[in-house]
Formats: sequence, structure tokens, C-alpha cells
Amino acid sequence: MIEVNNNFHLLPVSYLFSEVGRRVAAFREANPEREVIRMDIGDVTRPLFPSVIAAMHEAVEELASSSHFHGYGPEQGYAFLRDAIAEHDYHNRGIAIDSEDIFVSDGAKSDIGNLGDIYSRECKVAVMNPAYPVYVDDSVIDGRAGVLKDGKWSRLIYLDCDPENNFLPSLPEEKADVIFLCFPNNPTGEAISRPELKKWVDYARENGSLIIFDSAYEAFVRNPDIVRSIYEIEGAKEVAIEIRSFSKTAGFTGLRCGYTVVPRELKGTYKDGTQVALNSLWNRRQTTKFNGASYVAQKGAAAVYTPEGMADVRKATDYYLANAALIRQTLISKGYKAFGGENSPYVWATADNGEDSWNLFGKLLEEYGFSTTPGSGFGSKGDGYIRLTGFNSRENTEKAMSKIK
Repeated sequence: MIEVNNNFHLLPVSYLFSEVGRRVAAFREANPEREVIRMDIGDVTRPLFPSVIAAMHEAVEELASSSHFHGYGPEQGYAFLRDAIAEHDYHNRGIAIDSEDIFVSDGAKSDIGNLGDIYSRECKVAVMNPAYPVYVDDSVIDGRAGVLKDGKWSRLIYLDCDPENNFLPSLPEEKADVIFLCFPNNPTGEAISRPELKKWVDYARENGSLIIFDSAYEAFVRNPDIVRSIYEIEGAKEVAIEIRSFSKTAGFTGLRCGYTVVPRELKGTYKDGTQVALNSLWNRRQTTKFNGASYVAQKGAAAVYTPEGMADVRKATDYYLANAALIRQTLISKGYKAFGGENSPYVWATADNGEDSWNLFGKLLEEYGFSTTPGSGFGSKGDGYIRLTGFNSRENTEKAMSKIK
């Protein structure tokens, strides 16, 4: 038998959301008469927009015709989508990002993991605590995390987030080579202002660090003082990669399409000190290991930038934000401390009584019939918290909250 990557042996037995699903399934099997409302996983429930469906039908018809058939597409994404992204997500907001900086993919989660291919295994990685599990798990798989001790990996730098610092991490005391930041944040639902984010850009410029900025939830931002793109901050193109997704913006969780921005100004060095543009490295990685997102999905994504598509994005995100607001208000009225849910579809809550996350998960499932995501699965600073999402239907959200009332 071959020897396998031993880092998988170091990982927890199951991924957080898989374990939640397993426990919910076990509860349903033991209680077949009970309804369970899923308030845990961040999966959308609204259907794809009419403009997206029409564009995808058109793409399918093209693929059925010899004269319009598309085979392998460009690994970086089709120009019609990259140009639309550059124009609407950046140029129209006063940000100078060009289509050559944009790489279309099959989703943000894939890119978060795959970016580890282009920076050294020796890099010290900093992650928010709590944080989306992929940042940590991928570091473990790639051999950057060290060993697990008392709930923390020895080579990771943890950026603790709690109510005392408004869930905004402080700059690390030691040098971090790669820094994962996510705003609006998953799981806490909190967002970041320009002055706060500028501190991180300045730190990265001073220390030669790389920021990987996960802005998958930027479409939910309503407060004009809140950052939607890290490139709103001067100098960020020299130190930051930005990852975005159509999953929550336009309901593409099952369709799969997202993109990553790697500005050509962003540089790194080889061991011998030779400078190299990270854009060229990512391009080389993608052309080697990725054949591009599907033509049909990219045609659908391009339709998001039509007037009809942009109106639908606003309508859908308003719908989920209203659900999140109801969750937050209900939990607060019942004595929970709740955060997020204003510029984000996530609500982060605690009973503030010392109860651990999995016990709180079990209590809400047993007593009220809805599932949550235990905060401890996002890191040690998440213990005692649960995450709820506004992505269910309005009917189910109201039903779940009426039970706790």
C-alpha cells in the first residue's frame, strides 16, 4: 500500500458541517414525527433569477449547435464575464481592477484551498478565531499548521475575535506571512470599516505579508461606511488577493461559480530572492490544474450584471437580510446575546451562561426543532456560541422563531 498524506490523519475526523448534518439526521431518525428546520448550513433557498435562467438556456442552445458549440474555454474565464466583473464590481465603484486581474472559478471554497499552491509551505499563516474552517483545515492538509494542542495548531497565528474587540482582530505581535480575513464575516456576521481595514493593509505593506480577503458576502452590505472590497483601501493591490462568490450573491450554491482577484502589482519572491508576480503564478497554477468553470455557469453569472440581474441580487439579499434581522431580534428578546445579521446573512449568538456550543445546539434542536451550527467548530473562540443563517425561506424562519418565542 502507498503512504498517504499524513496531514489528513491530523485533521478532525469529520468536517464541521458534515458532523452537523450527521447529528440532524440521527435526530430525525429517532424522532420521525418531529419537523426539523435547518437554520445551520449557509445554503440559499431562493431559485435562480429569471435573467440567469434565460442566459443559461441560451448557452445550452449554443452547445447544441455545431456552429456555436463551445469546448474547452479559457482557464481564466471567458472575457465576457471577466469584463462584466471588472466593470460592475470594481470600475463602477471607483476601483482600478482590470479583467486581467480576475480569474473565474467553480467557487470561493475551491480557490481558498487552492491558493496554498502558490505560497511557501514555510509561511506562517494567521487566521481569525473563530473562522470559516477551510482556512485552518487547508493549512493542516498542506502541512503549515503544525500539531494540535489544547484546541489550537502550533504553527498558526490566531487572531482572537470576541465582543470585547467587536469581533475585529488585533494586529499580530509576531510576523504573519499570510493573513486570512473575511468581511462581512462568516461566522460572526460582523463587518469592517475602512479605517479598521487600513490597519491591516498598512501592516501587510510594512511586513511583506499577503492578505487573502474573503468577501463572499459583500452584496449584503448596506452601510456605506462598511468595506465591500479590500481594494477600496489605498495600497491593497500590492498586498491582497480578493475572493468572491456568486453562491450567496445570486444563488449559485448548486451551479458553482466564483472568482478571485490577483492584481498584477502583487509580488512575491522565490528562495533565491527573484521577484515574481503572484498573478503569473496563479495563472500557471490554474492552467495546469483547472480547465475553467463551465460555459453555461459563466453565461448565467454574466446575466447577474444586467439591470434585471442586479435588481434581482438586491431583492434576494434584502430577503435574506430580513430573515437574519428577525432571527437576531427574536434571540435578543429571549435573553440571548446576538451579533451580526445587519450587513450579513449570519447571526452569531450565545446564551452567555457557560453552556458549550454542542450542548446549545442539542438543546435548540430538541426543544424547538431547529438546527444551528456550533460555534466551537469555527475555533476555540467560538465555543459557547452558535451560528444561525438567514438563508432559509421566510416561512421557515418565522416558524422557527415562533417556536423559541
